[in-house]
Amino acid sequence: MAAFSAADVKTLRDRLGAGMLDSKNALVEADGDIEKAIEILRVKGLKGVEKRSGRATTAGLVTAIAEGGAATLIELASETDFVAKNDRFVSLAAEVLGAVAAAGATDVESGNAATLNGKTVQAYIDDEAALLGEKVELRQVKRVEGDEFAIYLHRTSKDLPPQVGVVLGYAGADAETARSVAQHIAVYDPRYGTREQVPADVVEREREVLTEATRNEGKPEAALPKIVEGKLNGFFKEVVLADQPYARDSKVATGKVLKDAGVEVSGFARLKVGA
Repeated sequence: MAAFSAADVKTLRDRLGAGMLDSKNALVEADGDIEKAIEILRVKGLKGVEKRSGRATTAGLVTAIAEGGAATLIELASETDFVAKNDRFVSLAAEVLGAVAAAGATDVESGNAATLNGKTVQAYIDDEAALLGEKVELRQVKRVEGDEFAIYLHRTSKDLPPQVGVVLGYAGADAETARSVAQHIAVYDPRYGTREQVPADVVEREREVLTEATRNEGKPEAALPKIVEGKLNGFFKEVVLADQPYARDSKVATGKVLKDAGVEVSGFARLKVGA
């Protein structure tokens, strides 16, 4: 039997994020040689990429970077938290982010097509997935333009890498308020920046739903328009950043906080692992 210790198994698991049984078997096959075991896992992992393609990736991390006039936010997904918190996976996310940002990618397709160490990002991720022993994928990519940027990455568990990420593009000098609003976005997940950015068909569909619901409540037909407009304001407070009650002071609209601070938002993006 090959000579290796429990510490060797742990070393292999820590370096690759591979399962205990896979690590043990690779060390047996490699006669205790860790570097050879890594290659064995790599080959076996590559053969398993196709088999893993249908698996669900519900874990992972989010990370972001701002360079020049744009900020890029990505979600790199894995199957388990065990891999998500592995140093190799975290390093892979940083490499992928750098390549995606450098390519100016705006979605997953262009992100996967970016170049990383002489390969496409997709191919590079597949190679690393072979070592990690799980399906790994670039699941979301967002790019925001602006003069300045606030980046907020939130850990939902101290044992895991960031699970919620926000990038806020803005003009202005109040970086503290910009960061606070980025934190607000992480919590309240607005879909639009201002009422004007809400598509007309979305507003009209919501108005129709509210009108029918109000009519079913038995309200007088003549009073419907006024009641519906009041309810529509409630809809805007849910989905529009400027209309949302500010996280730090619910008596004040976030739009007023931004205006008072001289901060003008050019765009924002929010990602949550698995969402």
